[in-house]
Order: sequence, then C-alpha cells, then structure tokens
Amino acid sequence: MTTEIRVPTLGESVTEATVATWFKKPGDTVAVDEMLCELETDKVTVEVPSPAAGTLSDIVAEEGETVGVDALLGNISESGSAGPEETKPRDKETKETEADAPANGGSEGKTVEVMVPTLGESVTEATVATWFKKEGDSVEADEMLCELETDKVSVEVPAPQAGTLTKILKGEGETVEAGGQLAEMSSGSGGAASSSSSSSDAPVQEEGAKGEAYDTPPAGQGTRTDVEDAPSAKKAMAEAGISRDQVTGTGRDGRVMKEDVAKAVSAAQSASSSAPAASQPQRAPSPAADADREERVKMTRLRQTIARRLKDAQNTAAMLTTYNEVDMTEVMALRNQYKAEFEKKHGVRIGFMSFFTKACCHALKEVPEVNAEIDGTDVVYKNFVHMGIAAGTPQGLVVPVIRDVDSMSFAEIEKAIAEKGARARDGKLSMAEMQGGTFTISNGGVYGSLMSSPILNPPQSGILGMHKIQDRPMVVDGEIKIRPMMYLALSYDHRIVDGKGAVTFLVRVKEALEDPRRLLMDL
Repeated sequence: MTTEIRVPTLGESVTEATVATWFKKPGDTVAVDEMLCELETDKVTVEVPSPAAGTLSDIVAEEGETVGVDALLGNISESGSAGPEETKPRDKETKETEADAPANGGSEGKTVEVMVPTLGESVTEATVATWFKKEGDSVEADEMLCELETDKVSVEVPAPQAGTLTKILKGEGETVEAGGQLAEMSSGSGGAASSSSSSSDAPVQEEGAKGEAYDTPPAGQGTRTDVEDAPSAKKAMAEAGISRDQVTGTGRDGRVMKEDVAKAVSAAQSASSSAPAASQPQRAPSPAADADREERVKMTRLRQTIARRLKDAQNTAAMLTTYNEVDMTEVMALRNQYKAEFEKKHGVRIGFMSFFTKACCHALKEVPEVNAEIDGTDVVYKNFVHMGIAAGTPQGLVVPVIRDVDSMSFAEIEKAIAEKGARARDGKLSMAEMQGGTFTISNGGVYGSLMSSPILNPPQSGILGMHKIQDRPMVVDGEIKIRPMMYLALSYDHRIVDGKGAVTFLVRVKEALEDPRRLLMDL
C-alpha cells in the first residue's frame, strides 16, 4: 500500500511554501512521525512528518520547488499489514476504506485521534483559540475542527477523516504541545454519511446538520450567533471599528474570515466616498474650549535647523547602533583620589567627560573609519580629532566642537568643555564653533537616561552615547558584587563602518575606562 506525503496546513493566509531540505532520500526506511522534509514560508519553517512507517519510494517535489497547501510531496510504500498509520489525514486510500466501512458493515468504526500538527521550527506549544465543532457533531474529511494560535501564526486543524467528534480533550484557551492530542473521533455510522441516511429516525437533527454544514448567510441577512469567527477577523473588526452584522462571512457555516472584514471595510469606504456630501452625517465641531487651551508657538530657527539636520541624518545614513556596558569603578576611584589636587593645580574640576574623550581618541586611532566621512564616492579619513560635545540649552541641543582634542591633556579638555558649555548656555556660540567636528559624544546620563540610540551628527560617521551610572550586581572573579555600571551606545553609518569596526571601537573604549592605565601606556 502506498501512502501519499502532502503539504500540511501552513497557517492563516499562507498558501504556498518552498521545499527547503529533504532529510530522507528514495529507498530510505522511515518510521511514523519521523521528519521527512522541511518547508519554508515567508513566516515560519514547517517540518513534514512521515504519515506512516515504510520506505520512501519517490520524491515528487524536489528541494527549491514551490508547493501549495495539500500538494503532493512524495510517496511512502508501507511495510507489513495495515496498522494505525492508516488513519493519518493524508492517506487517501485509508480514508476511502474507512468511509466505506459503515455502509458495508453498518457498525461503529474505530477511534481516531486528532493530534496537534507540526507548529514550525522553534515553536513547541500553542493555544486552542476556537473549536468550530462540538462533541457529537458529524464532520467530513479535512473539514476544519479547530484553530490554534502560536506566537507566530494561526494553525487550522483539519479532521483526519469523516466521522463524529466524540470527545474534546483540550478546550478553548488551553495550551497544547506540538504532537499532543486535541480530541477523539469515531468513524462509522456516526459519521457524516449517516446524517443523510437517517432522516426517518431524526428529521430535526438532519435539518439542523444541513443548515450548519452547508448554509452561508447571504448578504444583508442575519447570521448565526453560534458560529465562532476567526480570531484574526475579530481583531480586524475591532481595529476597523465595525460590528459583526456589517460583515458577510464566506467561511464554513457563515464564519467571518479576515478577508471578509477587508472587503466590508473597502465597501464602506467606497460608499462613503461616492455618497453626496449632504447625505453624510456632519461631524460635531470641536469644542471652542479646546482652542482656548491650545498655544501655537513658531519654531525657533535653531529648533528648525536641529529638526532638519536630524531628519537628514536618518534619510541619508545607513544608521545602526551597537551597545556595550562599562564598569566605572576604576574611573570613579581615580577621580575621587585626585580631584582635590587636580582642581587646586589646574583650576577646574575633573569630570568623566575627559576620560571618555581620551578613551574615544584612543579607540579612533585603531578604528579610523569611525572618524571618517563620506564625500560623494570618496571616503575622507581624518588624521585629527575634532570632538563634538553635545550640550543641552534652553534653546535646544547644540554641539560645540573642541578642535585637536587628541593632542590635549586632561586639564585642557576639562577647561575647553567648561568654557564651551558656558558659552552654549549663554547663547554666545558662533556657527564656526559648532562646525567641523569629526566625532561626537552625547551624555544623556545627566538627565537620567539609562539607554538610548543617539542620532548621527552629519557628515560624521559615529556618535557615542553615555548614560546614567547605576549600581548593578555583576559577576567579578566568580563572585557577585555591586558595581557602578554604565551602558554605552555607538550609532554609526553602516555605509562606511562595518559591524566589526563598531564593536571593536566600543570594546577599546570599555577597556580604557575599566583600566585607565592603558591610556597612559597607549594600549
């Protein structure tokens, strides 16, 4: 006996897949539920198990071919006598044999298990969303019994053969595992065939069964209230703000599908656009009180410039951000140890910015593309560092530039930062003082930011974001210790800076800050 291998249900709105890999070749022996091949869709990867034990006789759809739902993938020559494998949903010969059994023998058939299908790669469980049938209902082969929801797609479970749904083991809302049992069916006289042959015994039940199985409510007429609509359709109706009676269901038993909602929304929009303006309901005007509470202020020229440049950066650069974290223990200890002497000698306080500036200059020497810029089809490498230090002012964010910062001492850097910051707050910075930067540091930590993705300051190719220092438990030499940690974010232009260069830059900054002695030794 030959058993066909067919494409399983791929999920809602997924109609085709590509054969990615065959794990078996013709002539190989396979066991029941052993993985035969893997299909790829635009959403998930689906594994196809063997419906029966035997030998893979031939492969119909080779790797790389596109196949639709229920398409033939291959055939299995079963070994031995007919066994439990014959109840698999894709075995057509088995379906026909078992469907004929009630007519020939007139007795109840055997119990058939309804199992959870393969849910896709890395998906191990699902939730029972909707049962379309209840216990005692007659069903046809491949008729939809229930719908499962995973964190990726919705999966419909078809009846493996014609018969009667005798027992539901997993109700709506319950979680099931891949390969678990959902329900039990019985084939035989209780199946779909008996519904049309037992009219003398139960005419009322026959009429009801026909109505439930075949009637689709026409447009404009009432729909059955006991039919469960597709979860995706419910969500679409809620998002569109339309009610159930505004949608005509085309699914089985008048069930509303997602595409039905889309059609109803499109029809409503067409009707509203073609109707005369006089027939459209007038919207209530906004209360005058709202206008009284609004304030319209023209953007300052500085704010307009900031907005334009930030948006230009997003539109032009292939911007990407990579993150790391730094243990600030050593920098804080060094700063606390020498801050009094430093201020006494140089007349300025020592802060963290000089350490970060020095660390960045050190890293830029090793990764020069972060300090470069694109000019047309050329890359311009800078053999100097003009560091932009972002500063917040009442008028907006400005970035004064400290020139040749790579040749400055800690004291000179701190003095320049203090002087530029004061001029920025007083609004006395000239345009020349905010131009020509090659790299920028932005310190969002002064406002309490724990993590952010800074935007490039064009035409620069890199910007470092500093953040709040926060005590966190860290593993140090096998022990958990509380450490002052800071997240670092490097946004960079991926057109010129590769991922390797960006990560290397952040690692060098991290190493220099966690061991400041490396800066003195140029390591």
